[in-house]
Amino acid sequence: MIRPMIALVLTLLLALPASANPALEAVIADNLDQIEKPSRRTVEPLVAQIAATGPEGLALLSAWANRSLGVTDDGRLLIVDGGTATDAATGQPVPGADPRMLRPNSGVRGVIESALVAGEIASPDPARRAAALASIARDGTAEHLAALRAAPAEADPALARQRERVTNLLAIRFDADPAARVAAIEGMAGDVGLDFRAALNPLLATSRVAAPGEPADANIARELTVGDTEFPREAAIALLTSQGVLPPRLTPADQRNALAANILDGSVGGVPVAELSDPAARDRAYEALEAAGAVPPAATEAEVEAAIDAHRFFEIYAEPNSDVTDAARAAQTGAQVRLAAMTGIDLGLDALSLASIYFLAAIGLAVTFGVMRVINMAHGEFIMMGAYTSYVVQTLIANRTLSLVVALPLAFAVTFGAGVILYRLVIRHLANRPLETLLATFGVSIALQQLAKNIFGTQARPLTAPAWLEGAITINDVISISSIRVAIFVLALLFLGLFLFIMKRTRLGLEVRAVTQNPGMAASMGINPDRIAMMTFGLGSGIAGIAGVAIGLFAQVTSELGQQYIVQSFMTVVVGGVGTIWGTLAGAGLIGGLSKVIEALNPANTLAAQTFMILFIIIFIQFRPRGIIPQRGRAAEA
Repeated sequence: MIRPMIALVLTLLLALPASANPALEAVIADNLDQIEKPSRRTVEPLVAQIAATGPEGLALLSAWANRSLGVTDDGRLLIVDGGTATDAATGQPVPGADPRMLRPNSGVRGVIESALVAGEIASPDPARRAAALASIARDGTAEHLAALRAAPAEADPALARQRERVTNLLAIRFDADPAARVAAIEGMAGDVGLDFRAALNPLLATSRVAAPGEPADANIARELTVGDTEFPREAAIALLTSQGVLPPRLTPADQRNALAANILDGSVGGVPVAELSDPAARDRAYEALEAAGAVPPAATEAEVEAAIDAHRFFEIYAEPNSDVTDAARAAQTGAQVRLAAMTGIDLGLDALSLASIYFLAAIGLAVTFGVMRVINMAHGEFIMMGAYTSYVVQTLIANRTLSLVVALPLAFAVTFGAGVILYRLVIRHLANRPLETLLATFGVSIALQQLAKNIFGTQARPLTAPAWLEGAITINDVISISSIRVAIFVLALLFLGLFLFIMKRTRLGLEVRAVTQNPGMAASMGINPDRIAMMTFGLGSGIAGIAGVAIGLFAQVTSELGQQYIVQSFMTVVVGGVGTIWGTLAGAGLIGGLSKVIEALNPANTLAAQTFMILFIIIFIQFRPRGIIPQRGRAAEA
């Protein structure tokens, strides 16, 4: 297999200007026979000589290890790359050459790679040193460990840390000195990297053995008790059989068939047939037949019991040194504790991300429900309209960032207008009639879904995020969150701030609060409740449209998109407290957190997780019907 580091070295070195290298020519001339037929035990000094000749020598070694080095009939070494042959010593092209390719064995390639590593680690180019370390981390050997330790000190702090980590990982695997391995393990204590945990696993691997007494030279992990849950009697019998202590166990059916086939003059093995109803007599008869060679050897129940009583059972570490396994076990325990903590942090980030999505989806519903007491079943379709608006903008504007900047206000405008139209045509005529409003908006929801299917089709439409939102923010192997979810969290915070500003610092907010508290008094003060209700409904619908843009960046944009979030939106509003932005925020946090916890406890069944969530909310409402943060004052009594 072509190693990535060797390929990199070969590419870089072949790119150097061609020039003759007399020192390399002399080494080739003096050692051509050993290059053609190398030996692992004697090739190391030759490899060192070639490496010392400079870049041309390193290029030769790279080609040799990569099996792209050939020799011609007149004794010239050629580097063959993509059908082009060049002289290994002079770098001059050799057209029409047909060299015999050299195939060094794995031992020789290991020596060459070690020399290449040493050369790359000492390279003045930080990028080449980083590439060498990355290659070693993927596929390190004992030769790499020696090269890393012999290399000069690393000046770059980041590369120095990376090199120390790679050196420790290789020391755990390949160092012959147990004290050095213990030091490497302790030096990485607290690390939760997958590669570190993978390096510890072979040290703590165990096998089971049966012995008359405690094995003298074995590194014992623990002694097993026959009959325990982890080591049942059948496991002990199987272990004794696999070690050759017991022959294969004799089953009752096999014993009965063997005895029946060997009845002679009314007895079997000297035992009268009339006595064979006794299990002990059957065992004696079978043992007699076994001694006579009439049946294959098999362990009777008495022999099994005797063998179990005569042996002790142990789990033995594959690693013979107890200091190494003690250090590995302590490091693994520490890694598991940290891993559990980091898994909790990662789960918390996922819950925060989901809560921000629910908050964005529910904030518009909270506005309309809190001010107007209108149950808008078409709220999910405003989310869907915002996502489709963003899709249309992306088809017109190729630049993803610009299209997103345009889509956000446009989605707000489109869904704001749709909300105003819905209010003027339907909602205002059904004031104070919640059942009729629910049924009417449910019908509007179905109509909008069908309209979307007629316009955009039934297949999911792609909504591509800008390049700067691709990927994820990764802390380590455990903690990671996608950039899109971070952006949605930031967007949720911005809308929380914007909503608070509108409600606390603007005339519209003052009028909305007045209508919410006491519509009759607000009307007597010159405020038009119908206009405020229309503007509030439009505002809530517009926010739903922006939520649709955000959700569409990671979810499939279909006509049913809004239906996936309408139930969670209502749960968020009801659990948090109807009509309060802080209640909506608290409800989103509770719903998002519990959803992720339930999913973590039952990851294979998302439907069960949703069921448990609904059951929890039903129980929660029984004890706190007004939500986590209920409205206070006149609005709560309305």
